[in-house]
Amino acid sequence: MKKQIPTLLPQQIAAFRKKVWSCYKKHKRQLPFRETNDPYAITVSEIMLQQTQVNRVIEKYTTWLSHLPDWESLAHASNRRVLSLWSGLGYN
Repeated sequence: MKKQIPTLLPQQIAAFRKKVWSCYKKHKRQLPFRETNDPYAITVSEIMLQQTQVNRVIEKYTTWLSHLPDWESLAHASNRRVLSLWSGLGYN
């Protein structure tokens, strides 16, 4: 017999969202990748954050963007350059 998943009421969903948002506002960290709307920079941070801890990503993220600030510069960078900037983040 298949177990049924209970349906949440809209007010339950709203209360949960409010609780999560309140917790975030109270405990959030200032991180450079939270202060941009640039899709490239966000993509770089998301990929980096999949591989290692936030504290290690912050410095690498800033360095990466100073050397490869956009898709075009990344596309023209040598493999050696990309790997040297990525080194220390986990698997290549």
